[in-house]
Amino acid sequence: MTNAPAPPLPVAVIDVGATAMRLALAEVAADGSVRPLEHLTRAVNLGKDVFTDGAITPATMESCVAVLRDYRRVLEQYDLSPGGRGLSGGGAGGAEAGGGRLRVVATSAVREATNRLTFLDRIFAATGIEIEPIDEAETTRVTYLGVLPYLQADPALHEATAAVAEVGGGTTDLLAIRGGDVRFSQSYRVGALRMREAVRAAAGASPRHLWERQADRAARRMAADLPEDASALVALGADVRFAANHLMPPQPGAGEEPEAGPDAAAQRLPLSCLREFLDDAFARTEDELARLYHLPFEQAETLRPALLVNLRLAEALGLEEMVVAEVHLRDGLIRDTAARGDWTDRAAAQAVQSAVHLGRRYRVDTDHARQVARLADRLFEQLAERHRLDARHGRLLSLAALLHEIGLFVGTTGYHKHSMYLIANSDLFGVSRRDLSVIGLVARYHRRASPKATHTPFTQMDRPERVAVAKLAAILRLAKALDESRSGRVKDVIARVDGDRLILTAPGVDDLSLERLAVKQSGPLFREIFGLRVLLRGG
Repeated sequence: MTNAPAPPLPVAVIDVGATAMRLALAEVAADGSVRPLEHLTRAVNLGKDVFTDGAITPATMESCVAVLRDYRRVLEQYDLSPGGRGLSGGGAGGAEAGGGRLRVVATSAVREATNRLTFLDRIFAATGIEIEPIDEAETTRVTYLGVLPYLQADPALHEATAAVAEVGGGTTDLLAIRGGDVRFSQSYRVGALRMREAVRAAAGASPRHLWERQADRAARRMAADLPEDASALVALGADVRFAANHLMPPQPGAGEEPEAGPDAAAQRLPLSCLREFLDDAFARTEDELARLYHLPFEQAETLRPALLVNLRLAEALGLEEMVVAEVHLRDGLIRDTAARGDWTDRAAAQAVQSAVHLGRRYRVDTDHARQVARLADRLFEQLAERHRLDARHGRLLSLAALLHEIGLFVGTTGYHKHSMYLIANSDLFGVSRRDLSVIGLVARYHRRASPKATHTPFTQMDRPERVAVAKLAAILRLAKALDESRSGRVKDVIARVDGDRLILTAPGVDDLSLERLAVKQSGPLFREIFGLRVLLRGG
């Protein structure tokens, strides 16, 4: 008898952006294929409020409440109404809802609002919907998940070093991807609505002149940051999609939002066409653009600055055309939410690769770091019943193991503290600031003092995260001790609990004198946290 395939999983995401709140509903099959069900968009003034005055006005709050109440009624039709608090952990937010999954995220406008907490509390009190503000690292990770199938479906783009850019209302997210691997990722405080509001506050020069100056400066910086072999630009975002759909031959289903994802046809937009379109657009007012192209006024406001940034970036890369992809942030969110926030193997590998590159920048002993990470992974896996941490914490332990010695670049004295500082102030692909703090603290406690109440970064965390840091640091200490000789001779470790003892066995290794001494020195933290004495034996 064969098992029947699992039924498609209903998934919903709401993207609370600077200019609009967007709801996407889809069914995700067991093989990962996505069938869109419904897509709704409602304009909001979040970005206009925040990028002008720094705070969300009461009127905008209430308009957001009204939109989310309407969206909740739609969700209820799919048995996807909010059913609980968002799951924590590195962007793994989501709520179980009627057997499906729901995730509600907010980007730069909410993240930067001075009254962010008031806004989030008001939304939750009025609608029962909990919004998760995501940072730039999470945005780029989710964008990667959404755009990867699209790139893989086009052999030329997949093999090239493709710059993937999305000019949003408040930020521009930029990735460089080749063969599915992320070679660069960065978020810039350059957004269409942010640019527009800055020009409104200026006097004298024409908006076009000021926008061109901003776009030129931003594009040159972005192009300089990208790998030198970047040979294609994949542009995302509603503004550039509108321009491509208007300028290129009509696509199937004209009049509706085109289907997103890898099956959507690539649109090659010549820069010459985009320049002509911009010349015409700058000859018109925003009201005229809205009437002429039947655009929401909020999109008419962002159209010109957004297209300018895309155009200038393509020019800075020496291109004659750009590829406009029917891919949205919501595509990545749907796939990520359907997977219950678990990273795909590909995305997790990008974070590891990013950590290895960071380690090399600080001249880390890469062989030792990788060996410690392998042993830490083995211990984490075998001690699951003792530490009771989730897969996210396992990933953070691996990254901490790869980076625990980067502080040696600064100096040998107190280098574990330098490691914490460097990690917390660096960027790793797809790793949030919150998780960078955890990784930094785990690296900080891989030697010397145990976590203490006088250590401010540690005490500022909530209790579950403090406990997780202590557990991970105790495991990392053992993993490092097992490669004390830096020879890699301990190929594997078998962990077994016997009463009040944790017995570690290193198969095939007879001389463990250095490792046994190191385990003895690192064991007190493990006993303090787990209540087990640690013994090391040869196999």
